[in-house]
Amino acid sequence: MLLKVCGATSRDDVALLEAAGVDLIGLWHGVPGGPADLPLGRFAALAGACRTAGADAARPVAEPMLVTFLRDPAAILDAARTADVRWLQLHGYQPPGVVAALKRERPDATVVKVLHVTGDACVERLLLPSYERAGTDVFLFDATSAEGRVGSTGRSLDPDVVLGLAEATGQPFLVAGGISAANRSRYEKVAAHPRFTGVDVDTAARDAAGAFRADSVRSIRQHWRAAADTEEVA
Repeated sequence: MLLKVCGATSRDDVALLEAAGVDLIGLWHGVPGGPADLPLGRFAALAGACRTAGADAARPVAEPMLVTFLRDPAAILDAARTADVRWLQLHGYQPPGVVAALKRERPDATVVKVLHVTGDACVERLLLPSYERAGTDVFLFDATSAEGRVGSTGRSLDPDVVLGLAEATGQPFLVAGGISAANRSRYEKVAAHPRFTGVDVDTAARDAAGAFRADSVRSIRQHWRAAADTEEVA
């Protein structure tokens, strides 16, 4: 089970998250107005810090992941090459053609397409077959706010809605939206799904001031992975 934590903006964030045992660190680039948005140079530097932190601490390296609203495949590929990042999260409403263009140029990239869920409705649901044909490797189910805010809303997804979307696609999936240590039991059926791949966390990994907390990240990791290990044994 993969644990991704999103929104790192400094080398201290990267070091804390790697020490806490995350697998993927989400770095924002091309998210206009986003509180964690990074200019290209800073994005590349922090992607490099992910690899350096892991090597210095003799721990498995957390993979940096580009999280972007960019719609121009050339711009996305330029950022990925500059930062030497192979995990690409299309966090906006990019069409399937963007996925296809990325996979043509970077077949080794892991393209993660976010599916935006408001209540029990997913705006991209009818496009799922097109996203799959385009080469999407992983879907990420995330909650949007009633006002349309995308990402880092802290809102939880209905597990039954997640399962319905999971059955509508044949690809692995990650779950975001208010994921925490405390609500692990609510997602028993989701975590037991054969294509469940992991969770994406932001709000629950931070304190009230918005800073990452290592103990919060470790608690999420322990609760979700311990339960996953138990299910595998069973």
